[in-house]
Amino acid sequence: MAASSKKVFEIFVSRIPWTVANKEMKEYFGQFGQMKKCLLPFDKETGFHKGFCWIGFTTEEGMNNALQKEPHVLEGAKLLVQRNRRLFSGPKLNRDSEYD
Repeated sequence: MAASSKKVFEIFVSRIPWTVANKEMKEYFGQFGQMKKCLLPFDKETGFHKGFCWIGFTTEEGMNNALQKEPHVLEGAKLLVQRNRRLFSGPKLNRDSEYD
């Protein structure tokens, strides 16, 4: 399975409360499988994140585990979690964003 090691299985998470940081997203979604990335973009003007995030798992099983759980609740807010249908283009990343 070494050939698929570069593949990332992504989910898109929205409705994230402004009080939740990248660290909490990693801790929460890490329970479903090994993560390869967590991208929580920030707004340069407000300094707050934009309320959505991309989570990349190293395996399809991790992604499916996250998709099968319902509901996802962080700090009292129900998150909307769905499979990422679009490929996220890395070069357009905001340098204030975190990408692992």
